Amino acid sequence: MKVLYYIVRFVWYVFSLLPFWVHYLFSDFIYLILYKLLGYRVRVVRKNLTESFPEKSEQELLVIERKFYHRLCDYFVELVKTMTMSEQQIRRRMVFKGTDVVNQCAAEGQSVAVYLGHTFNWEWITSLPFSVSDKLHCGQLYHALENPVFDKLLLNQRQRWGAECIALVDILRKTIEYKRKNQLTIFGYIGDQVPHWNNIHHWCWFLNHDTPVMTGTERIAIKNRQALFFLEVTQTKRGYYEAEFKLITRHPEQLKEFEATDIYHQMLEANIRRQPELWLWSHNRWKRTREEFERRFKVVDGKVIPKNEE
Repeated sequence: MKVLYYIVRFVWYVFSLLPFWVHYLFSDFIYLILYKLLGYRVRVVRKNLTESFPEKSEQELLVIERKFYHRLCDYFVELVKTMTMSEQQIRRRMVFKGTDVVNQCAAEGQSVAVYLGHTFNWEWITSLPFSVSDKLHCGQLYHALENPVFDKLLLNQRQRWGAECIALVDILRKTIEYKRKNQLTIFGYIGDQVPHWNNIHHWCWFLNHDTPVMTGTERIAIKNRQALFFLEVTQTKRGYYEAEFKLITRHPEQLKEFEATDIYHQMLEANIRRQPELWLWSHNRWKRTREEFERRFKVVDGKVIPKNEE
């Protein structure tokens, strides 16, 4: 396994040395294979788009679909290119805005939690340490891949600019640990994923769907009295992005239960509607329904358990 890792890493490294224009030629070729020839997850993408935008015509949805596959293929080559990008390159291609408010929180001794979405290119957001106060230790949640070779490659790559990757099971412990050390943090949480059945505690209306949502970010921010932000991502041109910090609240403990989670999904939907091709439509986001949840599960003392359990 170790030998395979170094072989894959070497090949990845060699390809990453190619200039951007060559990478985007590869992306255009991958688009033809992935979308036109193989039809990769086209049914899922088409279903998600049709249900999310019932007001759009078939032609409008097809335009979004094609643009999405172009952005998805760009994501693949940009991921490869990341391995050898310089600080100057990444700072030019991923520009952060609104960091003055984030730095103000740090200056006043408050840590920060940031809601993210699967909006291209979320991989480059790991360059945040170059753009915020050095008082803030940067990090993001990390979900291990099943393939150990690619898991190690991505883990190293996502940490190369100084942002720590933290496993989901460790995040609460880590936030408490840093708080005890008086170390200010800014951690990113991609909150638009599908929660497991036993972690469904709230539903919200998101992109024309009754959607089960993850609520852990809100709970962590409340427990640690962290400022809550949403990171709005836009693409200015091919290979260039802007990510703007939008303050939700500096006092999440003063909001109603799940209010911050609802606000996040409202802001994310607005972000998606502005550039819908940037969101990960190939993800089967709505595979869990409230009807199935209510048929199979019940909530007892705040815990979700199967109905067939005594």
